[in-house]
Amino acid sequence: MRFVTTVVGLVTFLNVSAAVAQDTAVPSEPFKLGTFQIDAGPQVGIVVQDRYVIELGRGNESLQANPAYAPVSMPADMLELIGQYEYGLKYRIYEIVDDAVTQKRLRGPRRPAYIHDVDDIRTLAPILYPGKILNAAGNFYSHVCEGCTEEEQAESDRQHRQNRGIPYLFLKPSRGAVIGTGESVVIPPGRDRIDWEVEFGTVIGRPASYISSAEAEDYVFGYMVTIDISDRGGRPEGRSDWFVGKGHNSFAPQGPWIVPKEFYGNPMERLHQQLTIDGVTVQDAGAGDMIHSIWELMEYASSIITLFPGDVLNSGTSGGTSTGAFADGTRSGYLQAGELIEATIEGIGTLRMPTVAGDPLPGDLSGAQLPAVSTYRDN
Repeated sequence: MRFVTTVVGLVTFLNVSAAVAQDTAVPSEPFKLGTFQIDAGPQVGIVVQDRYVIELGRGNESLQANPAYAPVSMPADMLELIGQYEYGLKYRIYEIVDDAVTQKRLRGPRRPAYIHDVDDIRTLAPILYPGKILNAAGNFYSHVCEGCTEEEQAESDRQHRQNRGIPYLFLKPSRGAVIGTGESVVIPPGRDRIDWEVEFGTVIGRPASYISSAEAEDYVFGYMVTIDISDRGGRPEGRSDWFVGKGHNSFAPQGPWIVPKEFYGNPMERLHQQLTIDGVTVQDAGAGDMIHSIWELMEYASSIITLFPGDVLNSGTSGGTSTGAFADGTRSGYLQAGELIEATIEGIGTLRMPTVAGDPLPGDLSGAQLPAVSTYRDN
């Protein structure tokens, strides 16, 4: 069974003249899409050359001053943009980019007020409130055997290649957990086993239910960098608790922007991700380290719940988290307040996340709160 999409109110996207549409089948410059704090509130912007941001709404207004371009309604936020992108909106964005590039509006005396240097405005998480965030667990060969000897790693790889099984996914909170580049990862009070995991984020572009891995790419909008910040402190009883492990405020950095899939290529051929802490590389891996491909993760996820535009599916992480870093001597502990996390995926960008200590717990709590790790585990 396939999920059938009903498109309402998008007729205006199809009113672009045939002459203009022919010229914009491929944009003159690749671009990325992000959300930025401009004037009074968050606005969607088009990132060109990783240096300039074109305000989508005002860029469209400027374009429509030319009668050759039909009026097109602009989305209110990134979620609306994603849902409308393949129904004509992307061609209007192509036109806005082409106008800015060919008319030399990006810099110099001809630059209008709706174009900014990216360093002059605040970059927010691209999707402020994704509907769902799904993360793969144990999906990189190097991660499932962290701290292993070469012989142990080779045996683990052999076993997992012979019997990959099916993917393992978990849900991560959205609102409260999602933050953008430059915002602080907050280490909760008393939680001193906070870890890092760079991941490849796939943004869903079309409703998807029971899709096959062979067709999964057709349902993708684009890609971004994500970090799965994790609390390894657990619960006092020792039981597994994914909410504790993954659900704190600020534990889902995403961004810095989204690369539409037409400008990235096949991630299973191109993916290269790294994470550094205070400039020291602790994670470095490519797609060949993945046990299940992005497309297999999408097939699995969509066999359980329908994926909708703006949902985020994260790849899982590679070796080099705290366990591996302890073993190879790269680090001597978990994340510390004051450290800088930088997560990079080639062709997308870099998340730069400072870490800070959370405020002390209020004094009037009843005792039902999550306790400090030190009260039930030896450090």
